[in-house]
Amino acid sequence: MKLGIILQSNQPEHVWNALRLAITARKAEHEVKIFLLSEGVELERMPDSEHFDISKKVKDFTNLEGQILACGSCLESRSQSGGAACSVSTMTDLLRLVEESDKVLTFG
Repeated sequence: MKLGIILQSNQPEHVWNALRLAITARKAEHEVKIFLLSEGVELERMPDSEHFDISKKVKDFTNLEGQILACGSCLESRSQSGGAACSVSTMTDLLRLVEESDKVLTFG
């Protein structure tokens, strides 16, 4: 199955749960792409906490060859650029993700 996840939150628990699902799906050999939108583009700047090890989850997901795309306009509005785990993308890329996915989930 091809799973598309749209993450548009910077709430640690939302982000953590989206990443946990993405990791679980990759381990089950599903193709998974995460598209960061709105506050979701803040993913790589989010600090870890006692309960939410977000940076470890990002690393686990990318080590499993999961792909993370980040909205270029949303990054620009926050004076950010793409990070090590996220490639800068466009609405055309988001549309392609939606068209190519068997299932699309939104967190946020």
